[in-house]
Amino acid sequence: MVFASLVFLCLFLPLNLLLYYVFKNNIYRNILLIVFSLFFYAWGEPVWVSLLIFTTFIDYFNAIVVDKFRGRIWAKVAVISSLIFNLGILMAFKYSGFIYENINAVFGTTFQIPQFSLPIGISFYTFQSVSYVLDVYRGEVPAQKQYYKFLLFVSLFHQLVAGPIVRYVDIAAEIDNRKIKWDEVSQGITRFCTGLFKKVFFANTAGELATKYLDGDFSHLTTAGAWTGLFLFSLQIYFDFSGYSDMAIGMGKMIGFHYHENFRFPYVSRSATEFWRRWHISLGSFFRDYVYIPMGGNQKRMYFNLLVVWFLTGLWHGASWNFILWGLYFGFFIAIEKLFLQKILGKIGFLSNLYLILVAMIGWALFYYTDLHRLYDFSRILIGQTQLQFYDLELQITLGSNFIWILFAILFCMPLKNVMQSFLEHRSTSIKNLAISAEVLLNVLMLVVSVSLLVGKSYNPFLYFRF
Repeated sequence: MVFASLVFLCLFLPLNLLLYYVFKNNIYRNILLIVFSLFFYAWGEPVWVSLLIFTTFIDYFNAIVVDKFRGRIWAKVAVISSLIFNLGILMAFKYSGFIYENINAVFGTTFQIPQFSLPIGISFYTFQSVSYVLDVYRGEVPAQKQYYKFLLFVSLFHQLVAGPIVRYVDIAAEIDNRKIKWDEVSQGITRFCTGLFKKVFFANTAGELATKYLDGDFSHLTTAGAWTGLFLFSLQIYFDFSGYSDMAIGMGKMIGFHYHENFRFPYVSRSATEFWRRWHISLGSFFRDYVYIPMGGNQKRMYFNLLVVWFLTGLWHGASWNFILWGLYFGFFIAIEKLFLQKILGKIGFLSNLYLILVAMIGWALFYYTDLHRLYDFSRILIGQTQLQFYDLELQITLGSNFIWILFAILFCMPLKNVMQSFLEHRSTSIKNLAISAEVLLNVLMLVVSVSLLVGKSYNPFLYFRF
């Protein structure tokens, strides 16, 4: 099941919230959330619920062992066991085919490539589960003694299949002691409606337009068309993923959970370093805290540490060489920014933002094409190394007919709401009340438009389901 679906919007979520608000005790509410979350996950592939439950039980048990034998050899054994188990699960389901494929290519062997369907959200929930065991080992949080509460943490449907990657230490207290605050419920509804609108109105539209240029016959693709396709995909992946993160954060607020931000308007960044402080923040902080800093961070072998982290960042996104290249590509720019480029970027003003946009868009080409031959052909068109014309009439018509939509999409990439909140901060009560009424109307409008588009269109992909 996905958030941007009529079943979820019209049945699942309303029923979940209704029953949740009827119950007054957090124990019953937690059990209710577990039941709904497991049903949510089982909607598409029921068999993988057993893997989710098994994974949580292994890490629950390992954390108990760590807590009981803290400072002794059995605590280390439990941590190693958790790492081996979780990474082994990822290796088996996500990377085994990639490994066999490359072994066959290098050595000319004919090993049978395993055929596994990828359990949805496995990259997210395995990271959450193993981070919990590591945090218990590091003494940042005590082990959870009741299994169902740990299962709730991992399986909570808000962030189960697409993040943000939530750490147990951040919501441990709220599992037992959260309260409903109606001003936060209102904020959560606004955040959810905004995320839904970003996904349905912007991401889906951008995706439909982008596929015309990125998935078509390259023999007819112009250079301007190639750049337009990349621009549209840049919009699609941002609105797609940040929209889902907004919806997750919003639903959390509706019931008393507070998840950290996952996106902070990354396209306003002025360097690749800043971009990755604003894009998929929960993944970046995971690799920073559990890989980069333990390896030495900026203090010891910094550039080697960057190489490892960005190799892993690319690999996390998919079992394909293009994702590894994409990760190393960003790692390269972050490294040269640390080396010398950041000083230059700090002196050229808004041009540094144009630099970032260019770097990001080219990076999305690496991300998009899993077929490296097709990536090569597309790259040649991007830089004009073909006999094709630069521009054509069809592209002009497409851009002209979607000009208003493109303008709104660009504006939605900017922190306009933050500017509005700053503007209202010192205004009169009547103006603030007027703004609240306008926000309610805007929420209704975004919800109605989103549902109408879901009814009328069948194109509704979600890019991060494959990760």
